[in-house]
Amino acid sequence: MSTQSPLRSPVRLQSLDTVRGVAVMGILLLNIVAFAMPEAAYMNPRAYGGWQGADLGVYLVNFVLFDGKMRGLFSFLFGASMLLVIERAEQGGRSPALTHYSRMVWLLAFGLAHLWFVWYGDILSHYALIGMVAFAMRNMAVPRLVILGTMLVCLGMLIFSGLPYAVHQLQLPSTDAAEAAEKARQLRQFVNGFGIPSAERIASELAVHRGDYATILADRVQNFRFMPLIALGLFGHETLAYMLFGMAALKSGMLRGEWSPRRYAKWLILCWGIALPAYVGAAVYMVSQQFEMFSVVLAVMTLATPVRPLMFVGWACLILLLARGGGALATRIAAAGRMAFTNYLMTSLICTTLFYGYGLGWFGHLSRWQLYPVVLGVWGLMLLWSKPWLARFRFGPLEWLWRSLARWRLEPMRGSALD
Repeated sequence: MSTQSPLRSPVRLQSLDTVRGVAVMGILLLNIVAFAMPEAAYMNPRAYGGWQGADLGVYLVNFVLFDGKMRGLFSFLFGASMLLVIERAEQGGRSPALTHYSRMVWLLAFGLAHLWFVWYGDILSHYALIGMVAFAMRNMAVPRLVILGTMLVCLGMLIFSGLPYAVHQLQLPSTDAAEAAEKARQLRQFVNGFGIPSAERIASELAVHRGDYATILADRVQNFRFMPLIALGLFGHETLAYMLFGMAALKSGMLRGEWSPRRYAKWLILCWGIALPAYVGAAVYMVSQQFEMFSVVLAVMTLATPVRPLMFVGWACLILLLARGGGALATRIAAAGRMAFTNYLMTSLICTTLFYGYGLGWFGHLSRWQLYPVVLGVWGLMLLWSKPWLARFRFGPLEWLWRSLARWRLEPMRGSALD
């Protein structure tokens, strides 16, 4: 990604939509665990949901190929899309700053509503806050974007290196009673996120999420109301890095689909040739330690950090290679990507209805591998409805609402978006 493309006419980029479609579908591969099981199960298969046989296989495939990569790909595409909107505002004679910040303020509002009233795992509010920062880097050349992004990834590596060290220190015995009590309290916080929580903790989470809406809402407000600020401190540098990489990928022509097949293949082989062995090695290490908490923190939070960008850049190259010839499936995936905002929030509504107590109450009743027929069903809905909708309307329903709010006028809705 070493060249910078000039501004282009404001045409829709199907290449970007296709990659975004895979990302919005792929992110459910990991989010489904957070929808359906106690919190620690997301990181540690021994916490809940099974960790042997098919359950172990599902966890390991997700860890190596999808965990963090789909979120990274989503962030990567957000940076590119953000830059594209700014370019189009400039070409249309509108204020880039007003256009961008109006969109981010409304996205923050959508994200907070999603977080507080639907599901605690919202990413939209985080993207809105980081997007407000990323605007300042919009005019950077590709090399500067890549260098700054790489520096931010290195900062993340430094920060996340402190987590396994903290776990190790907390696990050391202490002779002072007060110090031992404080260590135990802090260690419990790590256990609840990365280890094997107590039976009481698991029972409490099951009871909450199998309860009614008021019970779940009260728990969400109590435990997650400040999550956007917490996420900003913990992962803001990483998300900003990924957005900058996405801006660089758009400027270089990569996400515009302008590279030759040979160049996409070269980057795919380079990125995955480095990252895949690293992920496989980390997976083997966790299995050898039987997912002891220190090994999970080290592998998931620290060792994965420097190679995760290589994985999602490789994913982007692979998707663009495979979708190059078009076809019915690629067209439907691109339509799902064009409606990614609607499909992302629709996924939350469907899954919370399936798993929470005010819906079907499946929370905690399925093993890890049994969650994936649900994923396939949701994917099928995305692919079935997105293309017919866009054949009749210019935007997805929430894309239209976001656009209308950001522009302070009702945007025209009727008319095919696929012409």
